[in-house]
Amino acid sequence: MQALVDLTQCRILAGTLFLCCQKPENNGFHAFPTALQPCRSCMTTPLKAPELLLPAGSLDKMRAAYDYGADAVYAGQPRYSLRARNNEFRLEQLQQGIAEAHARGKKLFVTSNLLPHNDKVRTYMRDIEPVIALQPDALIMADPGLIMMVREKWPEMPIHLSVQANTVNYAAVKFWQRMGVARIILSRELSLDEIERIRQECPDMELEVFVHGALCIAYSGRCLLSGYFNRRDPNQGTCTNACRWNYATHDADIDSNTGDAIGTRMDQDFSFEAEREQAEKSFAATSREPSATGDGQRHPLADKVYLIEEVGRPGALMPIMEDEHGTYIMNSKDLRAVEYVERLTQIGVDSLKIEGRTKSLYYVSRTAQIYRRAIDDAVAGRPFNPELITELEGLSNRGYTAGFLERRPANDYQNYETGSSQTQRSQFVGEVSKTESRDGWLQVEVKNRFAVGDRLEVIHPAGNQIVRLESMQNADGLDIQVANGSPLKVWLPLEPRYQGALLARLTQ
Repeated sequence: MQALVDLTQCRILAGTLFLCCQKPENNGFHAFPTALQPCRSCMTTPLKAPELLLPAGSLDKMRAAYDYGADAVYAGQPRYSLRARNNEFRLEQLQQGIAEAHARGKKLFVTSNLLPHNDKVRTYMRDIEPVIALQPDALIMADPGLIMMVREKWPEMPIHLSVQANTVNYAAVKFWQRMGVARIILSRELSLDEIERIRQECPDMELEVFVHGALCIAYSGRCLLSGYFNRRDPNQGTCTNACRWNYATHDADIDSNTGDAIGTRMDQDFSFEAEREQAEKSFAATSREPSATGDGQRHPLADKVYLIEEVGRPGALMPIMEDEHGTYIMNSKDLRAVEYVERLTQIGVDSLKIEGRTKSLYYVSRTAQIYRRAIDDAVAGRPFNPELITELEGLSNRGYTAGFLERRPANDYQNYETGSSQTQRSQFVGEVSKTESRDGWLQVEVKNRFAVGDRLEVIHPAGNQIVRLESMQNADGLDIQVANGSPLKVWLPLEPRYQGALLARLTQ
């Protein structure tokens, strides 16, 4: 049986042709099988919810991600994952994390996405075998050679193609699909329209998109500086040579509560020429294991995070860091795409990914909770809630940007004017103990200053609540008025159900 359908009333979502039920009776009709489904305005079946994927730099952050709404987490494999700093996952932790994830019906992916030189190719299969034996839900990989080797020995092991592979078109997606890759993590360079085109051309391939966190705009030879600054894409032959501009260098400390880099100007600007000359003079063949680029020992300051500032853009501080795999330059602003979750869900993206393995437990919890709400709203057909933007602005950030998703974002969705987090709404101030309680009081580990009389938001997987702090006690049970900050522990009159909650002080 055939049905007559007006093609002007059709739209494509998630690779499926959806037909509008409200059509004229005769002219301009074409025949299609009745098995085709009605469009979103008419259908009763909700959209498929994309997976919410969170970072896990530790077991505690993994648990927080699951508690607050994540469907899956990713953890880096030591030695073979990029940005390996602040990664607690060794084999023992991976085993425990995978077991806990599967017990909760969740997933854990292992990031193994370096682009190795010969010495690491030699050891990779030996080192990845015990990881695969733990049965993670997928490996996140980038190098074609390593992917080939894993596919040959463990064909049943799902592989997700890392964003480092820089997949920017549907032909490349089809290529990797033929190679047996289960999911493509699309390049950060793509716009929403480009993502939609890839979904239309590749309807049966899993797609993943970054939606929040630090935006890596340069890693070794893969540079997005020119595209971000001037909208001229270095990977398409129109580079403005932003890497050659004049940059000042700032020293940086890491905020233990947020994971963000805090900068102070160095006594002298960084000189690449001087540092290269010094490195060449001190280069020595003393390493116990041959490296990809030589046998010299790393300088201890190479493990620090620094900030660079282009002279024409004062105040736009870009974190720069290095590990044994290469050098990374991060965007001066944080990626935020919560306002585009509805569009990405309609397109049919399978997974929405948040970056931040170096960030705090508070960051993991809040981003999971907020993006979970955005996904649930999108699937239920509810309009986007701008309050989610306000809540994200309460997180420590360096200003937000949609990156390349929207070439000309609406002013309502940006805070370029301030270039920093909007802390006037809330500030993270403490973690409620999961175990310590006494007669209606819970112990709180203080992170930032708060006082009696403050309005606190109690953030908990079971739901959030705003309370007025009426009293507070120290460790000896004596009344106090102010908790000045870490590492102080105080007692608050909170219900037992709020054990393990996070506290934020509301300032408006």
